Amino acid sequence: MLLPSLINASPSATNETMLRRSSPSFSSAFHSAARRISAVRMAAISTASEEKGASSAEKEQRHQLSSNPPPLQVAKRLEKFKTTIFTQMSMLAIKHGAINLGQGFPNFDGPEFVKEAAIQAIKEGKNQYARGYGVPELNSAIAARFKKDTGLEVDPEKEVTVTSGCTEAIAATMLGLINPGDEVIIFAPFYDSYEATLSMAGAKIKCITLHPPDFSVPVDELKSAITKNTRAIMINTPHNPTGKMFSREELELIASLCIENDVLVFTDEVYDKLAFEADHISMASLPGMYERTVTMNSLGKTFSLTGWKIGWAIAPPHLTWGFRQAHSFLTFSTSTPMQWATSVALKAPDTYFEELKRDYLVKKEILVEGLKAAGFIVYPSSGTYFVVVDHTPFGYENDVTFCEYLIREVGVVAIPTSVFYLDPEEGKNLVRFTFCKDEDTLRAAVKRMKERLHKR
Repeated sequence: MLLPSLINASPSATNETMLRRSSPSFSSAFHSAARRISAVRMAAISTASEEKGASSAEKEQRHQLSSNPPPLQVAKRLEKFKTTIFTQMSMLAIKHGAINLGQGFPNFDGPEFVKEAAIQAIKEGKNQYARGYGVPELNSAIAARFKKDTGLEVDPEKEVTVTSGCTEAIAATMLGLINPGDEVIIFAPFYDSYEATLSMAGAKIKCITLHPPDFSVPVDELKSAITKNTRAIMINTPHNPTGKMFSREELELIASLCIENDVLVFTDEVYDKLAFEADHISMASLPGMYERTVTMNSLGKTFSLTGWKIGWAIAPPHLTWGFRQAHSFLTFSTSTPMQWATSVALKAPDTYFEELKRDYLVKKEILVEGLKAAGFIVYPSSGTYFVVVDHTPFGYENDVTFCEYLIREVGVVAIPTSVFYLDPEEGKNLVRFTFCKDEDTLRAAVKRMKERLHKR
């Protein structure tokens, strides 16, 4: 512990004299620190003395306070949101020594050229606050990448905003563009931050459930869900957790409904470079849609650097205004050296993205074939690095119970998908695995499941 070591430190008189001679200001600082340490020591002694001299009644009262802490405080709009399922499952993984195929972060590192760019930026002194809406070089790189991917030319100064990960982009979108009481349509299963941030914004959430095996959009249900109070539709494609990619027909249908009813679209496209069986289509690229779309993306998934938390949003100026108002008071600005490095990452040659997709296809095959061999019903995954399966062949009543068994008895972590639904019952038969792990880890997990999974 640092504090005890400071309290017990006793530099020699010779050393102190030398330091005093070399730096007069040090002498003052040294004695000031010594006085603070002495005060800490005396406070500790005083507390110990008080405890020693306390009556049995006082000791009992203190014990009761420590064993019965006050109830946790939380705003009503967030009461239902507990510790995230990802945190819970990762903690269980550590406790039981399980292989973590639950949370979607790679167990391998990002490319050297991007990390070197961050190191270079730090060494060059690019370490102070960045401009609120992004380092100019990164805004330009995002705009250039967006044009290459979608054919759309956007103004990097007025239409691109850098955020602290896509999660903050989602929050800024909801808080900056949604008013209390506005209706927002989301598709279940959904990334958990959608519901939480919409709740913070005071929105009325309408949920359209996508059902296996293909998780297609129920057209009639979507049409009937749109009312005069519908403000926006939230789309995630490629889709977490199912791996579904919204087809052109589905996107065109949603686009026509939005134009007809003057509805916005918020689209989360963080897995756009992990589209395996069809080309990714950005909603903003469809006719008439750019003017009513906020497109969100990030560095983390494409470059295996999830801890950097660099994201961005692209939107026309009239939507960017509200978005930036919220962003200004959420994080204001994002890590400066990481922004510079991201500007380098986005200029990567096409070969990088092609190799990324090839590598993930190999990983996907290892996991999918292993899950089938272990006895799961495996649903198709066209994008992302997730696979959803039906666990019911093993006889457990719901996804949470099955995942707990999987961790304790099999030594593998999956995520129960019921947390991605407004009605948990709709997801109780499904669990999600990720294949953003190295091949040896995936093979080891598959081996455990083949050997240890048993039907009840």
